Amino acid sequence: MSTIDAKQTSVPESRSRWQRYAHAHHWRSQAEEFDGCKLGFWLFLSTEVLLFGGIFCGYTLFRSMYPAAWAEGSSSLDWKIGAFNTAVLLISSYTMAVSIYCIQTGKQARARANLAVTFLLGASFVILKLALEYIPKWSGYFCVLDPALHHHASMIVEGKTAFFGLFQFVEGYGGKRPGMLFDYPFAVDPRMPVWWAIYYCGTAIHAAHVLIGMALIARVWWLAGKGTYGPTYYAGVEITGLYWHLVDLIWIFLFPLLYLIH
Repeated sequence: MSTIDAKQTSVPESRSRWQRYAHAHHWRSQAEEFDGCKLGFWLFLSTEVLLFGGIFCGYTLFRSMYPAAWAEGSSSLDWKIGAFNTAVLLISSYTMAVSIYCIQTGKQARARANLAVTFLLGASFVILKLALEYIPKWSGYFCVLDPALHHHASMIVEGKTAFFGLFQFVEGYGGKRPGMLFDYPFAVDPRMPVWWAIYYCGTAIHAAHVLIGMALIARVWWLAGKGTYGPTYYAGVEITGLYWHLVDLIWIFLFPLLYLIH
């Protein structure tokens, strides 16, 4: 967003990069530059709201048209998994906020530790989403660590495993796919493919945003280690925090709409 002013090359190199930072020439001050960056990012976040707003509108329309399919589809989701993932993201929002505060107060080591925790929590969210929800519903293979596996003990196909025995196959559970890919044998409502299309669309786009947020956090963590951010320059950290909070906020809406309607 800006560069180190060439006029300050005489400043001793012993000073951190954030101490040697100078705003770009087209801004009158560093504070004005920071406000401009935040305003621009808020405008970008408004387009993200429009993106998910379209998904929510589709959800509302189809739910009003096919309420039985929505009730049946939601009953296939484990609210405990959704609630746990919600807690994971809420904790990650806290650690992200703490990291911003630590940068602002010059506590670099603590800031990087909180950024690392935020990254790991985001990774946990994605891994749990794949291992406990997407893979079983799509293919019928349950992770052996999934607490729900014992509910399907009578339908486990012995000897049919995947990923070096980490996943076991449950007969008749898979096939909960969107649109023409749907082939779940025990569906009651014929509109179930529409439900799963909305489910995968909303949660997959959200998961992609979590991955993007993790990439931004990793970048901030790396730059913070080089002394790029400090009490007088932390725009990159705060903007990353805004993006991460949006990701959490979207999930707070998705969780009750998908998991709790039944």
